[in-house]
Amino acid sequence: QVQLVESGGGLVQSGGSLRLSCAASGLTVGDYTVGWVRQAPGAKPAEREGISCISSIDGITYYADSVKGRFTISKDSAKNTVYLQMNSLKTEDTAFYYCVASGTRHDQCIMTSTGLRVSGAPYWGKGTLVTVFS
Repeated sequence: QVQLVESGGGLVQSGGSLRLSCAASGLTVGDYTVGWVRQAPGAKPAEREGISCISSIDGITYYADSVKGRFTISKDSAKNTVYLQMNSLKTEDTAFYYCVASGTRHDQCIMTSTGLRVSGAPYWGKGTLVTVFS
């Protein structure tokens, strides 16, 4: 059974940094495409924003324009953990952050009309809340 458990969320002042972690079990993050999706408080699920992704085939990283240059995704195969380093945080970064992992080794990062996604039917964590105050 696949489980993704996020941690590291919290309250941070604008301009500050946080690092989110996603501990995986039931799959090896080194073999699967993984990413982060966020949902602002009160937003509908359809309004979720894919913000970052690492492709399993070539390790290429992808970022939404809203976080490019500020956020960095990485993964540690030895710890079976995915990270999201978030710097220069803004109040508009306030959201629930979800870790996602592809359902198969073949699924990849894709850009759709609604933004960055992991293809297929990915697994989801339960999320961690990041609140950025000014």
